[in-house]
Amino acid sequence: MGRYTGPVCRICRTEQKKLMLKGARCKSDKCAMDRKRPAPGKDPKARPGKRSDYGVQLREKQKLKKIYGMLEKQFRLFFERSARMHGITGENLFAQLERRLDNVVYRLRFASSRSQARQLVSHGHILVNGRKINIPSYLVKVNDEVSVAENSRGMTLVKDALKEFGRSGVMPWLSLDPDEMKGKFLAAPKRGEITDLGDIKEQMIIEHYSK
Repeated sequence: MGRYTGPVCRICRTEQKKLMLKGARCKSDKCAMDRKRPAPGKDPKARPGKRSDYGVQLREKQKLKKIYGMLEKQFRLFFERSARMHGITGENLFAQLERRLDNVVYRLRFASSRSQARQLVSHGHILVNGRKINIPSYLVKVNDEVSVAENSRGMTLVKDALKEFGRSGVMPWLSLDPDEMKGKFLAAPKRGEITDLGDIKEQMIIEHYSK
């Protein structure tokens, strides 16, 4: 199955959670979730049925997978790699997801959404330690420098996205020089530091894949 190309707001309505998939639009009054639109295909007057344990676990997995813009096969590989690592599987999973290059580009405010960041990486606009990397799932290492290629620094898309740095900065495991359009991955984040994912319950994702 290929990557989802339908209406992105429909995904948030399905999960009944704002997943921040469209960048600035998600913070505007145009957001479907702020306008209280019901889940697609549902009668808004119908009484919600009780979900099974499997259904609850599946929804948690789907939410996290969609936030990071991944397909099932790739997400499961990340989970299995995290399960083999030393430490707590849930924390390992979040640390691995945050190391993805497209996510780091988004976190460094070079793009207003992860999908936009993925496109920047795929089109060769991003450098890691001065070398062009066009693989969105590339895992950034501690102390790696991530920057916008010199001939891409004039892009309006990047300049507009960087305005967010002045409003909210970057996550504590990153550093950014906005003038030079380069940043550094300082450390793998702990689960408690990733505050913008809301109430994702990673234990349910572990239980889902453990069956």
